[in-house]
Amino acid sequence: MRLPSMSQPFLLAPIAECPPGPPGAQLRLAVLGARGVGKSAMIVRFLTKRFIGDYEPNTGNLYSRLVHLDGDHVAVQIQDTPGCIQVQEDCVQVLDSLSRCVKWAEGFLLVYSITDYSSYQSVQPLYQHIRKVHPDARTPIIIVGNKADLLHARQVQAKEGLQLADELGSLFLEISTSEDSQGVCDVFQYLCKEVSKLQHAGSTDRRRSSIIPRPKSPNMQDLKRRFKQALSSKVK
Repeated sequence: MRLPSMSQPFLLAPIAECPPGPPGAQLRLAVLGARGVGKSAMIVRFLTKRFIGDYEPNTGNLYSRLVHLDGDHVAVQIQDTPGCIQVQEDCVQVLDSLSRCVKWAEGFLLVYSITDYSSYQSVQPLYQHIRKVHPDARTPIIIVGNKADLLHARQVQAKEGLQLADELGSLFLEISTSEDSQGVCDVFQYLCKEVSKLQHAGSTDRRRSSIIPRPKSPNMQDLKRRFKQALSSKVK
C-alpha cells in the first residue's frame, strides 16, 4: 500500500506556540512510527488510562495536558503523527514532511509493532532524521516495541529491538498498550523526566554563560610599590 502523495496534507495539527514563561514550563513530545503501530492508542492510554483500538488514520492530533510528574503537575504537549515510511522510495519525502514536528519536539518515542517487520525497519531512518535536526546526543529518544501481547503474530524478536537500540545508543522497551496501562505510563513518564532534566541543564548553561566575571580589584600595595619603583628610576 502506497502513502498518499505529498500534494495531500498529512493533517498535522497546528503546533501551538509555547506560552511565555520560565524555561521548563512545558514539555514537548512527539510520537513517530509507521502506520498502524498504535501511536494514538499509546497516547490516549497514557492520558486517560483507557484503551481504544481503532482510530482514523493520519489524525496528527496535538494533545495538551497537565501530567503528574514527581509530585508536581507539569504541562505536557504530545504530537501524534501520521504513519510514515511505508514505502522505501517515499522515505525521504515523508521524513521532510515531518521536519517541523521533529524540530518542535524535545523528546521522542519511536514506535514499531512487533507484528510488523516493516515498521521495525522504519525506526532507524526516523532516528537518523531526528539526530540530523537535533545533533545534541542528549535529546532523549526511546524505541518502543508495541503490541507485545500478540506473541502468536510476532515478526520482530525482542533481541532485535534491543540490538537496534544498542546500535543507536537509545533506550528500548516492549509494551502492550491494550493490556498494560502501567507499562505505557512508565514509557511516557521516563521520557518526560529526561526532557525535564535536559531543560534544566539548558537553563543552567544559559545562566552560566550570561554571568560576566567581575574584574578583580587592584592590589593597592602592588600599585604603591610600582609607583615608588617608577619614581626611583626617574631620580636616577
